[in-house]
Amino acid sequence: MRYLTADFGSTYTKLTAIDAVEGMILGTANAFTTIATDVMIGFNTALESLRRQIGDFDYDELLCCSSAGGGLTMIALGLVPELTSKAAKMAAESAGAKVIRTYAYEISETEQAEIAVARPDIILLCGGTDGGNKEVIINNAALICEVPGSFSIIAAGNKSASRELEGIFARSGKEYLITKNVMPVFGRLDTEPARSAIRDIFIERIIDAKGLAGVQRMAQREIIPTPLAVLRGCELLSLGTKKTPGLGEFLAIDVGGATTDVYSMAKGAPSLGNVLVKGLPEPYSKRTVEGDLGMRHSAGFLLDEAGVETIAEACGASTDEVSAWVRKCAANPETLAPQNSKERAIDEKLAGCAVEIAVDRHCGVLEHIYTPMGEMYTLTGKDLSAIPRVIGIGGAIKNSAHPVEILRHAVFTMKKAGRMFPKAPAFLLDKRYIFSAMGLVGTVDPELALAIMKQNIQALTENEHGFEKSETVR
Repeated sequence: MRYLTADFGSTYTKLTAIDAVEGMILGTANAFTTIATDVMIGFNTALESLRRQIGDFDYDELLCCSSAGGGLTMIALGLVPELTSKAAKMAAESAGAKVIRTYAYEISETEQAEIAVARPDIILLCGGTDGGNKEVIINNAALICEVPGSFSIIAAGNKSASRELEGIFARSGKEYLITKNVMPVFGRLDTEPARSAIRDIFIERIIDAKGLAGVQRMAQREIIPTPLAVLRGCELLSLGTKKTPGLGEFLAIDVGGATTDVYSMAKGAPSLGNVLVKGLPEPYSKRTVEGDLGMRHSAGFLLDEAGVETIAEACGASTDEVSAWVRKCAANPETLAPQNSKERAIDEKLAGCAVEIAVDRHCGVLEHIYTPMGEMYTLTGKDLSAIPRVIGIGGAIKNSAHPVEILRHAVFTMKKAGRMFPKAPAFLLDKRYIFSAMGLVGTVDPELALAIMKQNIQALTENEHGFEKSETVR
């Protein structure tokens, strides 16, 4: 049995050829994603490159995922930020969507206008526990239906509002789906029905919109969002199978052309005493996506967040040189920096900043409080301070001559006091960019996918010259 996996990314289309009998990767190849013309052009270019490496390759099954064209964009609405808004965002991001905005309470006319300008693929509408407040979700449904655009609506709120929502959506002519509440009982999450609805809409709607219908006809299984494939790969590597143990807890960081995604496979329980946990319970398997931290499509936003002076000083470049390079990358996402060049140094510092900012947004926050029992702490989000491993994913990290320097930005320092960054992790690297591929293969042969990941995820160390070398993780 031979598999070919295809990951249609925002910048590159990546192919991986796998021999299930030998239990190994035969080869990998990539080409620029040709989303503006026909994605099959990039696919065939990558396939030709792959065949030049390994010879004629006949595969039995094609498995595909995609984040081409920026992936699946979503706006999430809830009743209050700390509860149903957060639950909606967690459901969306764990399904592979890129959440570009969240709103709470009844939306205003200004927010209606913002939604129209944002042009999301999907709006996820939540609010109220079952039997609780239903006025906000009903009012928001009516207001959303006034927004022009061809987006789909998923309603995953108070079940008591279902009949009214059905009537509002039916009269509007909008494409919609009503599913189970993401928070049916106060403090308890049920995100899987919403996740499933998001995947269904991706398959039915986004495939055609991104020009992937031809690819879908070639594949025996449904194309899924790339972040969902990566998440599945992370879960498999962490938890293992019934027969084979995984690696346990880790943090994985995928620095891409359009986004930086962070995946934590960890319980995230407090590592200190006298800590009270605030907010919704955190899932073991968590993904967050930062749409303003990409290395190409959103490079301008990343530079704004990192600070042009910070990047220039670290790279020995002028602020004009940094700004000019970032503008070039944003306008031409296929741009590559030459080895050992000032532009490469700028790229690597930008990647480090993307890692630091994304992990800062992902990890938990520890705060002091004073009680009648004395000084205590509250934790909102996950405590990742004891995470034993950080894994780098994405071209900006795997193609770097100094991946450890980029990944060190994910480690705690005193300037990050109160943020629950990992304190002393080992660094690993997805050198062949196989997480998405193994997430796909894992749906049909999890033992094969896990074995290949353990063979190919490399542990990074440093030699006496300060440069990284790698060792295979067993």
